[in-house]
Formats: sequence, structure tokens, C-alpha cells
Amino acid sequence: MDPATIGLIGGIGGTVIGFMGGAIGTWFSIKNTNGPREKSLMIQMSVILWTIILTFLALMFLLPVPYKHLLWIPYGIGLPVAIRYCNRKQQEIRKTEVSH
Repeated sequence: MDPATIGLIGGIGGTVIGFMGGAIGTWFSIKNTNGPREKSLMIQMSVILWTIILTFLALMFLLPVPYKHLLWIPYGIGLPVAIRYCNRKQQEIRKTEVSH
């Protein structure tokens, strides 16, 4: 098998495994919620984050070289901030639901 074919198989396989991991992680994040408000938050955040990530990936393929590298700046800052926000909001919901 030539190196190009091996690279193609690896690229497709890695993409499939990555999407499966993201889907399983999303499913467990929604499944392991403790109430309707928390579940609603996780569904909303999942839709938003999946949209952002898929847009980022599409732009990585569509933009020319100097610009695609600049995408990493907002993505690298924004994704961890969004995850941290989601985790804090989830903890707030858990605290308010437990106290009632």
C-alpha cells in the first residue's frame, strides 16, 4: 500500500473516531444530568458547541493558508472559556436544585 493511501485511511479513520468520541461524550453529558434545567442547559450548550466546532473545521478546509492558522486564536481561547462557563452554570443549577 502506498503512503498516500495509508494517509487517507488514517485521516478518515481519525475523523470517524473523533466524531464518535464527541457524540458519545455529548450523549453522556446529557444523560448524566440531574434535572430538567440541567438537561436543557446541556442540550443547548451541546448544540452551540457542536455548531462552533463544525464551523471551525469547515473554515479550516475552506480558508487559504495564512487565514486558517489565525482561526486557532479565537478557537483556542473561546472553546475553553465556553466549557468553563458551561461547567459553572451546571454547578449553579445543581446547587439551586439541591437546596430546594
